[in-house]
Amino acid sequence: MRQILFREALREALSEEMRRDASVFLMGEEVAEYNGAYKVSQGMLDEFGPERVIDTPIAELGFAGIGVGAGMNGLRPVVEFMTFNFSLVAIDQVINSAAKILSMSAGQYSCPIVFRGPTGNAGQLGAQHSQNFENWYANTPGLKVVVPANPYDAKGLLKASIRDNDPVIFMESELMYGDKGEVPEEEYIIPLGKAEVKKEGTDVTIVSFGKMIPRVVNPAIEELAKMGINAELVDLRTVRPIDYDTVINSVKKTNRCVVVEEAWPLSSIATELTYMIQRKAFDYLDAPVIRVNNMDVSLPYAPTLVEATLPSVKRTIDAVKAVMYRS
Repeated sequence: MRQILFREALREALSEEMRRDASVFLMGEEVAEYNGAYKVSQGMLDEFGPERVIDTPIAELGFAGIGVGAGMNGLRPVVEFMTFNFSLVAIDQVINSAAKILSMSAGQYSCPIVFRGPTGNAGQLGAQHSQNFENWYANTPGLKVVVPANPYDAKGLLKASIRDNDPVIFMESELMYGDKGEVPEEEYIIPLGKAEVKKEGTDVTIVSFGKMIPRVVNPAIEELAKMGINAELVDLRTVRPIDYDTVINSVKKTNRCVVVEEAWPLSSIATELTYMIQRKAFDYLDAPVIRVNNMDVSLPYAPTLVEATLPSVKRTIDAVKAVMYRS
């Protein structure tokens, strides 16, 4: 199987869907002439032209609203936010329009639209450009929220998101655009709302999603293996809807669980998972579920403080040890 970059997997998904369906188009800041801020849309303007790869002004509320209107009228827009920090400017269109139209129209209007772009920390970008809003959007009925962890999943999940009749929040990572991974040449779709056991294990379940898996969880699992601890990894892939069954079945097998998430702890995805695991698998737990989240502060600028604030390999290993050795 060939190896391609994360950004190339996204580009293939977008291009394949635009070739398949003339109603699909891409719009956002710098997506056309500049080939995308992160080069995800490189070459797409040449292939599809300016009517389907559309540069927008720096006006997120405006072009998000145009996308919502287009979705309600039979098109399938993909709206790129240069970062999901900027989506706060457009949150009225995402939350009050896209997410609500199906319910408020009693099913008469759907809004097939994908809002995509990077989320979370990407180095020294400051507190306003380093935030995670997965749990914000996942707390909104009417939206689906997808956070892929590798190029294979990114392509299959983005294709499924574009074909979905509901609005989808598709969250990537600036740090992952250059990651390489195996992606088949033949077409495939990964259904939304289905987690995957990325690694089988017997001693503890680690649940995570997005860039925490390649950057934190996978290195932690390798170190844990040297200590004789065989961890199972569940990648949520979609955080709304959450595939609780896959998580619960894994915990019933291992009897212990750690959730790793790059987000503040209050009202996080990890908080929800902890509650559901202890509700549905309480009798199987040999130790309380432990969360590894960001520290409850705005992200600092100094690199040493960034490292201290975010989930880390060490904090993940310490959490696993805590659930393993608790009697």
